[in-house]
Amino acid sequence: MGEESREQGKLELIAFKSFSSNDELVYIIDFLNKSLKDKKIMFGLTKDKENQQMTINIYEF
Repeated sequence: MGEESREQGKLELIAFKSFSSNDELVYIIDFLNKSLKDKKIMFGLTKDKENQQMTINIYEF
């Protein structure tokens, strides 16, 4: 995605990583989002219950 997409308020996925499921990751993601909001970075977290995996996504907006 180019500069035009960012101007429209869209998120650009810049990295992701999967880990074994750990409920504490929710608190880490919340902390990172609050701390780095002014840097135009946002973190997301998805959980795959079937495989017991969690994926952290890093976005730029």
